[in-house]
Amino acid sequence: MTRAVILRIGHRPERDQRVTTHVGLAARALGAEGMYLAEVDKGVVQSINDVVTRWGGTFFCRDGVKWRHCINGWKEKGGTVVHLTMYGLNIPDVIDEIRQKDNVLVIVGAEKVPAEIFGLADYNVSVSSQPHSEISSLAVFLDHLFSGTELTARYPEAKIRIIPSNAGKKTEEV
Repeated sequence: MTRAVILRIGHRPERDQRVTTHVGLAARALGAEGMYLAEVDKGVVQSINDVVTRWGGTFFCRDGVKWRHCINGWKEKGGTVVHLTMYGLNIPDVIDEIRQKDNVLVIVGAEKVPAEIFGLADYNVSVSSQPHSEISSLAVFLDHLFSGTELTARYPEAKIRIIPSNAGKKTEEV
């Protein structure tokens, strides 16, 4: 089974805290194991850890990660690096090949990413080749990577769980 971890680069703490938190939450909900943040932002880490505590799972969030070191270390251990960019290869053309990889590091940029990233990535992947949110790119990519299996995942050690319902909000304490 493929495992995916996110590397968030270009995060500006004074500006991107909410979006980066949502990148982490989408990653967690859609099957990734964790997120490395290439900036120091304890607020993002705390927000994501709070969700993990209440909603379960083993998702990790680490800040202050040096992105070059993270990418090079990942590749040295035989992992695959995927950079999500609107300038990359179309996701339908490469997703089957990427699914065959064991360890996938998914790079999600905030501001303009350094050109070096395009050369370091094993795959530069585009979700639609049109401008849109990095959160939506990540969500579509992970859904394709895991073929929808992540949509019904159960999270160990959850303290709260949603009960599917056509009307109203139903939860249960676990």
